[in-house]
Amino acid sequence: MKVYTKKGDSGTTQLIGGTRVLKSSLRIEAYGTVDELNSYIGLIRDQNVGCEIVEQLLEIQDRLFTLGSLLAADPGNSKMKLPEIREVDSENLENWIDAMDEELEPMTRFILPGGHTTVSYCHIARCICRRAERISVDLDQDQPMDPLILKYLNRLSDYLFVLSRKLTKDLNVEESPWIPRN
Repeated sequence: MKVYTKKGDSGTTQLIGGTRVLKSSLRIEAYGTVDELNSYIGLIRDQNVGCEIVEQLLEIQDRLFTLGSLLAADPGNSKMKLPEIREVDSENLENWIDAMDEELEPMTRFILPGGHTTVSYCHIARCICRRAERISVDLDQDQPMDPLILKYLNRLSDYLFVLSRKLTKDLNVEESPWIPRN
């Protein structure tokens, strides 16, 4: 299979199911943003984050490939058997969040992103995740999707925030609270 097909040279691409759409369509923007998020999660995984977090991030990357394939499918035209997103996927994120949160001091203020490159990567991934969620919400208005996709993206951004806090602690970096000027 060749990487290039030359079929997209005019600005269209093919969904799973065969329908051709503009590369600027909301559906392409949704799964493209999920792909971008997956790449940033790979960058976090490449840092010194520990075996347990690496295993979680690999599971998340697998789930993001599932989300991407679901978003890349023409909802009315695809007959291909695709992997599923399940309730347990969001529950896993919740369990990981709860376990990390037990180790952390309660938040009393908003936190400024940064302090360590790895922590910053988590914040960038969180922002990309929120963008993927916003785009998917817009897409859902016209082309309803499995609500578990939206739930997973919402929970994943929470996971990435708590992961940033856990890594701040693990890396012995001080959190920088946001203190608004009066």
